[in-house]
Amino acid sequence: MSENRIPLAAVIGSPVAHSKSPQIHSHWLKTHGIPGYYIPMDVAPDDLEHVLRTLPKMGFVGVNITVPHKEKVLEIADLITDRATLIGAANTLIFRKDGKIHADNTDGVGFIQNLRQNAPNWNPKAGPAALLGAGGAARAVISALLEVGVPEIMIANRTRVRADALKTEFGKRIVVVDWVQAGNMMEDAATVVNTTSLGMMGKPPLRVPLDGLHKGTLVTDLVYAPLKTRLLAEAEEMGCQTVDGLGMLLHQAVPAFERWFGVRPQVDSATRAAALR
Repeated sequence: MSENRIPLAAVIGSPVAHSKSPQIHSHWLKTHGIPGYYIPMDVAPDDLEHVLRTLPKMGFVGVNITVPHKEKVLEIADLITDRATLIGAANTLIFRKDGKIHADNTDGVGFIQNLRQNAPNWNPKAGPAALLGAGGAARAVISALLEVGVPEIMIANRTRVRADALKTEFGKRIVVVDWVQAGNMMEDAATVVNTTSLGMMGKPPLRVPLDGLHKGTLVTDLVYAPLKTRLLAEAEEMGCQTVDGLGMLLHQAVPAFERWFGVRPQVDSATRAAALR
């Protein structure tokens, strides 16, 4: 790319109109005085590879990838990071100067950075984690928790076979729990994570009993609409430490922005405000 071309980036999904990523990246571009743009693109699965091969020729430096393309892009990318391979999905693509597409996954990093920023006294080694859900987001969270030293991860998913598959893949520190026992597994947990979409606006509520939670447990929900889910509100009332899901979205965007635009942005109150606008 010639030096005087304006750098472009995007988020690609279908649907994608709901994404807050354009607000976040546009805020950082403005804050750092970078003459770039970040836009949402609704791309059908059949068109994905053609679009990704064309974008670098139009001045794009990279893109974020969201549902339903996060697994599919691994078949298209020329280079894939170890963590994207382990998670089985990518959320960040870097278009390299040599024309190659480099795929990475920053979701796990974003998840841990959010906890470190908003619960600075959180100790991952303090005890087991209890995880609700076994989808793509769960995979990113599991790999990140194992990496920072969580001794054991209990997983409950409505379809047990998906949780069993995660145990096969991630190994002996994973314990699968039946969905009907999901409330009970919280009694032993030092960290509780909801990776499902239950409790999100327009989705069914999360009906897991929470009376097993105890004071001091760290409870976080990847759902950020509403910002304070029923899980977080009830956990707060019980004296748990709670962290909402918006911070994960903000922190996963940091490494991508840095790779594309050459500046490492800060996740601060102005960034949160930009995302919530």
